[in-house]
Amino acid sequence: MNNVQTAIQAIHSVTTNDELNQIIEAVKLKRQYLSKQAVRSFRVGDKIQFTSRGGVPVGGTVKKVNIKYVVCDTPVGQYRVPATMLEKV
Repeated sequence: MNNVQTAIQAIHSVTTNDELNQIIEAVKLKRQYLSKQAVRSFRVGDKIQFTSRGGVPVGGTVKKVNIKYVVCDTPVGQYRVPATMLEKV
């Protein structure tokens, strides 16, 4: 059994609201950690790619790295994208 299935089974065995709140807090902290880790992996000038809201892949370069978002220059224009949605090309 993989980690996700084990976590789901553990969640189903929770009996109190306090335990459930602890799980939610742990998930939020992990999301925050992954976001900050993703931001640190990008530098100005990196070639990146992401999927726009219309489902179309968009390529470009990193113009600025903010705390949560990365500003990207693309042929279509400038985008402010969450770092977790970006991938290096």
